[in-house]
Amino acid sequence: MSIQTVSTQPFADQKPGTSGLRKSVPIFQQPNYLHNFVQSIFDSLEGYQGETLVLGGDGRYFNREAIQIILKIAAANGWGRVKVGHHGILSTPATSCVIRQYNAFGGIVLSASHNPGGPNADFGIKYNIGNGGPAPEKVTEAIFARSKEITEYKILDAPDVDLDTLGETQLGSLVVEVIDSVADYQALMESLFDFERIRALLSSGAFRLCIDSMHAVTGPYAHAIFEQRLGAPAGTVRGGVPLEDFGGGHPDPNLTYAHDLVEIMFKDDGPDFGAASDGDGDRNMILGRNFFVNPSDSLAILAANAKLVPGYKDGLAGIARSMPT
Repeated sequence: MSIQTVSTQPFADQKPGTSGLRKSVPIFQQPNYLHNFVQSIFDSLEGYQGETLVLGGDGRYFNREAIQIILKIAAANGWGRVKVGHHGILSTPATSCVIRQYNAFGGIVLSASHNPGGPNADFGIKYNIGNGGPAPEKVTEAIFARSKEITEYKILDAPDVDLDTLGETQLGSLVVEVIDSVADYQALMESLFDFERIRALLSSGAFRLCIDSMHAVTGPYAHAIFEQRLGAPAGTVRGGVPLEDFGGGHPDPNLTYAHDLVEIMFKDDGPDFGAASDGDGDRNMILGRNFFVNPSDSLAILAANAKLVPGYKDGLAGIARSMPT
């Protein structure tokens, strides 16, 4: 394995927004396009050498290829460890959780959120800082400035890493740790909510759920938490296998694109509670039997009853601008 320094030229369109850099897959597949942006991220940071980076994505087309590129660039730039999600899967909330849980320096999320996936659809990359949140404007502006003047990037000449086997492998001086995508996030949820009371409700048969993961990132989380840990019957989760093209669907949880869930919930014998989530797992739609819950109402209900939840028994420190985000 050897570190290569590759000459390159800037791309003029690599200005990230609050949701990172989003472009079509063919644009990201241009020679050096992703390489330039990743190197620009690293060049704009200080003090990351030897530190831990968290990495994963929503499973869309080009996710696995992008992860291999990022791992090799990280190895060439002196990162100490990368925690990468099993099969390359890691939701946006889980990425934040893992960053905070292990005091990582930061993280990279590969997603275009609710945009469609596929060879001619969308892809995205965003950097999260050490508090688990998205990079602030100061950081994104520095990344963009660097992307406009970059002349070379460093990459390790090495075989691809096995993303399908849990455990550690060495990539030059970098330790690549393939982690369970769900475990840390599930542990966090269990520390906040009364899982035993929820399990008693769901296993009683008196309260039925339907969870539509829309063949996006939340499928493994929904299967593990709702069906396996909380006792909901098998089949509660729909679209639970992440697919590169989201099964040909549009992973935007609304009444139009989650119409299959809407039809189920508006049947006379429909479940009591329904939910759908978006591509990277940070937005949702809530339904009851024969009714739709506006996102602002979801937030109001949660805020009004927050003290009933063990993790928030002392009250809320603040409230986000909307329930989905």
